[in-house]
Amino acid sequence: MLRKRAGALLAAALMVSALAACGDDEGSGSAGGGGGGDGKLVLGFSQVGAESGWRTANTKSIQESAAEAGYELKFSDAQGKQENQIKAIRSFITQRVDVIAFSPVVESGWDTVLKEAQDAEIPVILTDRAIDSPDESLYESFIGSDFVLEGKKAGEWLVEEYKDETGPVNIVELQGSPGAAPANDRKAGFAEVIAAEPEKFKVIASQTGQFTRTDGKQVMETFLKSHDDIDVLYAHNDDMGLGAIEAIEAAGLKPGEDIKIITVDAVKDGMTALADGKINFIVECSPLLGPQLMELAQTVADGGSVEKRVLTEETTFTQEQAKEALPDRKY
Repeated sequence: MLRKRAGALLAAALMVSALAACGDDEGSGSAGGGGGGDGKLVLGFSQVGAESGWRTANTKSIQESAAEAGYELKFSDAQGKQENQIKAIRSFITQRVDVIAFSPVVESGWDTVLKEAQDAEIPVILTDRAIDSPDESLYESFIGSDFVLEGKKAGEWLVEEYKDETGPVNIVELQGSPGAAPANDRKAGFAEVIAAEPEKFKVIASQTGQFTRTDGKQVMETFLKSHDDIDVLYAHNDDMGLGAIEAIEAAGLKPGEDIKIITVDAVKDGMTALADGKINFIVECSPLLGPQLMELAQTVADGGSVEKRVLTEETTFTQEQAKEALPDRKY
């Protein structure tokens, strides 16, 4: 009797051990040891917020692409606050996701939390915006636009537009959120180009519009009250430019004629304003990063190597080009 009972207990113990081993194999995933119980890749993504049409399109692209790839997406909206984003990243680490991706609210202050992800062996991908950390080992790849180049393209159009005029050309600038990579870089690229003719091109006012239409309108109202000699507005995104158009029209002026307008993004509302002649030139910054992000996430989760910098393909638009592109515009 005792031998039979001992044999039964041993068999049960072996069965539990076997089941536990199966469970370990199923739950282990890629780098980071996460993964859903059904074997799906789990991606933790922290978004900046929903401050613009561009950001909304970017979020939609990531959500749809994750669904199409069959990945489990854990999505967090930082609402424009770095502390919310850091909290989300730490939550992803605790949940043992396979890959973390995020679009940094600002460039600085990420080393500590990204070192925590690194120690947990969870790879990180930066999307849309860069960070200024000297330790590039903290992230696998950065996918997004060349913001400095975008600023340069805006400046080059301006220089060409006024090549036959002696000047001065008085410019007001609506900057993006302070400390954000696109704000810093779009300003720098634009400034670099117009610096070649400092007596001709003058930035007479520059202030943040927080990348929002509401703030763009309010700041432009202030510019108009302070300056009666504005020739050009350079806005770091379409939404601020669209808000500025409202302020310009309310002041009895014609946007695109009395004040020429250059913006960045090329979302549908901006392209419509360009086609209508209220904006003069738009530098494209595509928000449709979802498909490329999913490919990168799968590669790094599988332990593969990826390019440190992945650029998105983008162009620029004049009024006629906007009219041609609008019917097929996805965002």
